[in-house]
Amino acid sequence: MKNEVFESWIDQYFGLLLKKALYMLSNKEDAQDIVQDVFTAAFSNYESFEGKSQPLTWLMTILRTKIADFYRKKYKLIINAMPNHFFDEVESWKNNDVWNSWNVSTEPDLLDNPDFKKALEECIEELPYRWRVLFKMYYFEEQKATEVCQELNISTTNLWKILQRSRMQLRESLELKWFSRL
Repeated sequence: MKNEVFESWIDQYFGLLLKKALYMLSNKEDAQDIVQDVFTAAFSNYESFEGKSQPLTWLMTILRTKIADFYRKKYKLIINAMPNHFFDEVESWKNNDVWNSWNVSTEPDLLDNPDFKKALEECIEELPYRWRVLFKMYYFEEQKATEVCQELNISTTNLWKILQRSRMQLRESLELKWFSRL
């Protein structure tokens, strides 16, 4: 019975889980490994599934935990993530132009534009790995600051600094990849 249920879950939910994992990890091999780990963990803990939620909800919860574990492990391995073109050796802004107003197009529904979304995704992928991890957890997974800090064992001050620097780098990258073309 358990094997039949799992076969149907794999058939039904593998694609959805892989799509979510690929979106969060941006690496096909890592995403496939994580999804495989999700099904392995779910199979091992099948008896704890009480059926109070849909199987997909349970599997997505496991997926989020596995992705958080993946990021936590990788985050600790990467030491230096600060691009030098923004900051000097004492971590002060090299160029205060970043505080100037952003004179960009007021194009409505910019996020509905597939070309803009592609440019934005490219810019996000160019962020240093540690920054990208935090950025995705906070903005895409919509985890609370306290959750991100706890999962990655960082202070809230560090989180806010990294998010601010990520936004600044995204701004610069979008100016080059998108807004300069307008």
